[in-house]
Amino acid sequence: MAERPTVVWLATAPVKAMALYERSEIDVGPSGIINDRRFLLIDPRHRLVAGKRLGILATIVPMITPTLGPEPERLALHFPDGSVTAGAVELGSPVGAILYGEERPAHQVDGPFSARLSEWAGQPLRLVRVDAESGGIDRAPDGGGFTIISRGSLRALAAAAGLDVPLDPRRFRMSAVVDGVEPYGEEAWLGRRVRLGEVVVAPRGNVGRCAVTTHDPDTGRRSLDTLQLLADTRGGVPTTEALPFGVWGTVLEPGRIRLGDEVTLLD
Repeated sequence: MAERPTVVWLATAPVKAMALYERSEIDVGPSGIINDRRFLLIDPRHRLVAGKRLGILATIVPMITPTLGPEPERLALHFPDGSVTAGAVELGSPVGAILYGEERPAHQVDGPFSARLSEWAGQPLRLVRVDAESGGIDRAPDGGGFTIISRGSLRALAAAAGLDVPLDPRRFRMSAVVDGVEPYGEEAWLGRRVRLGEVVVAPRGNVGRCAVTTHDPDTGRRSLDTLQLLADTRGGVPTTEALPFGVWGTVLEPGRIRLGDEVTLLD
């Protein structure tokens, strides 16, 4: 009997566009992974500054440390030169952060973070915390709080590039990678329900890809023309978004997912 698909990779991004945390388990709420992409950067016009505009943000490793009681959580930003900027997460003035053409309520994060990031990037940046749990997620208005891709898809695109190992899943910044599924088999889950560990997700659309996937996740520099690869290999497939690679979905039943959990199609 064939083995069921399993979860083989999990990740969160506490600060949008910065380095991912690879996790052995994640807690998923109604709107997606808890605290995923809760922090983000904006420019002086309150517009999102993400990987497409500043790819080297991916070289900064953010670490969030929760605290007990009334004390605020702590944030530490580890820069590639070895320096660290850290402090309590103290929220300041409200701001409307503009993401994907719409304004989302947020608050400025006071302390040393914005000044250090601006100095490092050579442009004015402001660190903010979005008010809503899912406020920093691309497809939040559509309920797209969770993303899935198969290792088979990562292998297939790598083969198209002439590589003999799967592409690094960090390049695509997904919530979960599953194994035991044929290449692009996750697209057959659209409109159905899938259980991953304790969590039930309803995949609703394809994840269309942008230039950030061309960047090496360690350096933030362009290293592979993923967009041309997708245009060549996936340009003619039915899709909800151009250059599809992976799927996004709505969380129907929150809970915990652990590495090794079975993936079950419920419908």
